[in-house]
Amino acid sequence: MRRGADRGLAILPMYDRRELEPETDRLWRLLREAIRDRGIDAPEVLTRDKPLRLVWSAPELVFGQTCGLPYASALARRVGLIGTPAYAIDGVAPGEYRSALIVRADNPAADLGALAGARVAINARDSQSGYGALMHEVAPHVRGGQFFSEAMITGSHAASMEAVARGGADLAAIDGVTWALAERYDRIVSRLRVIAWSAPMPGLPYISGQRRHLPVLLAAAEAAIAALPAPTRDALLLTGIVHTRPETYDVIRTRLAAAHAVHRLPSPPH
Repeated sequence: MRRGADRGLAILPMYDRRELEPETDRLWRLLREAIRDRGIDAPEVLTRDKPLRLVWSAPELVFGQTCGLPYASALARRVGLIGTPAYAIDGVAPGEYRSALIVRADNPAADLGALAGARVAINARDSQSGYGALMHEVAPHVRGGQFFSEAMITGSHAASMEAVARGGADLAAIDGVTWALAERYDRIVSRLRVIAWSAPMPGLPYISGQRRHLPVLLAAAEAAIAALPAPTRDALLLTGIVHTRPETYDVIRTRLAAAHAVHRLPSPPH
């Protein structure tokens, strides 16, 4: 048998916590076999050792998952959309998610409007859940072109939660699935609270660099998710996959453009 590297790339990293690696690998094994059963080569193991942004746009990407903002802003022109996974989180329809806007548990603010002048932690500027959703939710409260007094880029949702919990930042936006898993596994959640939820938005899409195989890959994903043992589905919060189209994600660009017309993040200190 050829080594996995010869069969392309596959990533399911967006919620790939250490505690969930066995369940994530179980999902990939079922996906891999469903893809191969339909006559398409698929790698033996998931690609966990390459930068995500390189893998997302690689022609050899067989099956992967990306964030909605990179997809809507650039990747939709270069990769194919397989569909959107559905997760067992409250307040959204299948194929959607939302962000938890978090503050320290002892922060007295009653709502977002009371946080004018706050210091914000952003996991990345190309993150819909950590940046785009936050900018959209804050926009109605902006006065004078700026809401935040300071902004830091942390590199991850976990680091943003840590920054808020330790008092280095006052506010952050955390992907709703990430937040649900953090409530399950991370003690730091006890030092934080949700002050608001973002509007629902399209979930993190499954993508492929092999556009000609999209219908087959969708069928393989449907079969693999349906075949997951219930404890694995519950652990991953995964309930199914929704048929979506590239234009489903236009709302992400539209909302961010409207938010940018009202306010921007302050420049980082030099």
